[in-house]
Amino acid sequence: MSEMNVDLVLPDAASAPDDDSVPDRLQDLVIDSEDVGGFLGELAVFSAAAVSQAVGVPVHCGITLSRRRRTATVAGSTPEARLIDEIQQAYGDGPCLEAMRSRATVHVPDTSTEERWKEYCTVIAARGHLSALCVPLELDEGAAAALNFFAPQAGVYDEATIRNCELYASQAERSLRLAVRIGVKQQHADDLQDAMQSRTVIDLASGIIMGQNRCTQEEAFQILKKASSTRNQKLREVAESLVQSVAKQAPVAHFEP
Repeated sequence: MSEMNVDLVLPDAASAPDDDSVPDRLQDLVIDSEDVGGFLGELAVFSAAAVSQAVGVPVHCGITLSRRRRTATVAGSTPEARLIDEIQQAYGDGPCLEAMRSRATVHVPDTSTEERWKEYCTVIAARGHLSALCVPLELDEGAAAALNFFAPQAGVYDEATIRNCELYASQAERSLRLAVRIGVKQQHADDLQDAMQSRTVIDLASGIIMGQNRCTQEEAFQILKKASSTRNQKLREVAESLVQSVAKQAPVAHFEP
């Protein structure tokens, strides 16, 4: 089995690229992806192609990303790759999750005989995935991820391959770290925009109630809150309903104090 050189396993490469080709391609993936989930999907496809070429057999790549106060994001080079990782999430333990927790590479040479995570390994072995290699990615505090490679033969990953997968992961994690940071900033911007939109529609609804009841803004806001509680609806939803009824020139529900 040949040693993997991450600079020589780029998909669609017509000739041997220069030393910066992998980081450049990973950077392009960040730029071209609309969000973190999209980047993970593209990264999984790119990584599967690279490792498949290195080991000489078709490899599935799954990626799991865990961020504080968010559910885990799972991406895969194929639907099967996603399913393998989702099965592991359902079991609540496995080589990928162990790699993320321990921040150390986890190698399963033969899933059909693996005693660790026996139930999970038995399931994926039955699906034809006999080798697993899970490499953690070092991210910012509060986030963890792993590249998970699954092959159809036992003993696919030798020491040289594992070492080079770890080298490749060190390049990939920089791009993922950047993608996560961009995603966090975008989420903050979206949250701020939602908050501003909510404030605007609530202010508009309060103005309508002020006109109906000839009351102050604070009194109108309290009336709106009471209606929200009585109807068991979010404040914004009640406000939107009132504003839309006025915009459509439909009969307006009168909010009594």
